Amino acid sequence: MSELDLARIADALERLAPAPLPAPDFREADAFLWQTVPDRLVPVPRVNRVDLALLRGIDRSRDTLLANTLQFARGAAANNALLWGARGMGKSSLVKAVHAAALAEGLPIKLVELSREDLPTVGRLLTHLRAAHQTRFILFCDDLSFSHDDQHYKSLKAVLDGGIEGRPANVIFYATSNRRHLMPRDMIENERSTAINPSEAVEEKVSLSDRFGLWLGFHPCSQDEYLAMIRGYCDSYGVDISDADLRAEAIEWQATRGARSGRVAWQYFTDLAGRRGIAL
Repeated sequence: MSELDLARIADALERLAPAPLPAPDFREADAFLWQTVPDRLVPVPRVNRVDLALLRGIDRSRDTLLANTLQFARGAAANNALLWGARGMGKSSLVKAVHAAALAEGLPIKLVELSREDLPTVGRLLTHLRAAHQTRFILFCDDLSFSHDDQHYKSLKAVLDGGIEGRPANVIFYATSNRRHLMPRDMIENERSTAINPSEAVEEKVSLSDRFGLWLGFHPCSQDEYLAMIRGYCDSYGVDISDADLRAEAIEWQATRGARSGRVAWQYFTDLAGRRGIAL
């Protein structure tokens, strides 16, 4: 093969895999999105989040994650955290809210969101974050889970264990999932029943969740907690409604949805505020 042929192949490969862009000036924003092809950290000027005080019914998880985040932001030891449990109960909202609380205390910690599909590139992302060693980062992956043939979980070990190089001291990892072990229960049972070595078949994937130092469970809320969430939104945004009317409307709303959660509470409040001509 001639040098000209080799040069053409090199040019074609470069076009297929563009060179990564340099890391941004982390003073540009408090939050960033990790995107690939090419690798880059995109600043997020305004994070979509709710105030920590408005998250009701999750007091223990809220206090634990906030304390862990403040420890880390101040340079002390802290754990990676897995927030798991019922849908719509504020798992991702809590991560964003504790980040805002740390910023409010004057702690310059950054939030970096990584999608599950981009987990294979996490090593390259950690290289960028490690280089910015004077800055602290929360690496956040929302709605994390794995299917039976999914190999992305192996990339996640680079964040949780760090290999021989170790996880960067300036990075902590928070993930949310509807599944406690990050994989469906029926898949665990199926692999155990069909594998030659049942315990070994699932141990590698199930043990992944054990690598999180904090497990914070989120469970369906009671009716009183559901109504308290909505009342908190009303008080915060100045929406005037009597307790009797709020109760009747909110219970009817949850009945039509067939569910009761923090997300359903916010959706009812959004409808209520819209009927009152209030922008959120």
